[in-house]
Amino acid sequence: MGHSRTAKARTHRRIVNLAAKRFREHGLEGISIADLMGEAGVAVGGFYKHFDSRDDLVMEALAASIFEMDDSPLTKQPTLEKSIGAYLSKTHRDNLADSCPVAALVGDVSRSSDNVRKLYTERVERSFAGIAAQVPEADRREKRAKAILIYSACVGAIGLARAVSDGNLSDQILRTVAKQLSGMFRENH
Repeated sequence: MGHSRTAKARTHRRIVNLAAKRFREHGLEGISIADLMGEAGVAVGGFYKHFDSRDDLVMEALAASIFEMDDSPLTKQPTLEKSIGAYLSKTHRDNLADSCPVAALVGDVSRSSDNVRKLYTERVERSFAGIAAQVPEADRREKRAKAILIYSACVGAIGLARAVSDGNLSDQILRTVAKQLSGMFRENH
């Protein structure tokens, strides 16, 4: 009995981790439960042994990808300027499966359940707080305002860079926004 619980827990984690990657790559509605379960090596009928609904899977997958953000190289940079550079990099742009779920799912989450939007909102607030803590020489309100500007610009820029069909334009979006945001701090020192 203990072995089957362990196996079920492993399978559950595998489904959630796979869903976290595929949702970032294809959007919340871009992959079917059947395809996801097939890729995880689980019969479609087994879905309900692990989740009560698709929304439950979305919640767990989003939570898993949000948890990954806390350990991401994007958030482990020594300075805000380096964090911006890492976020607005070609590597981050091109690696959707392991990218920031805030940027990857911004459009999808706006049409999701209240629970999904609440979880997403909590992640956005944590991101604002983390960025605000790195903003130099400003009062609390100004730090928050700058954090909102920085994160919004980064999320928007990475989304635009992924959406345009012109590779040169995509690179230019990343470079320009990174340079402009980084310049905000050099001007203030």
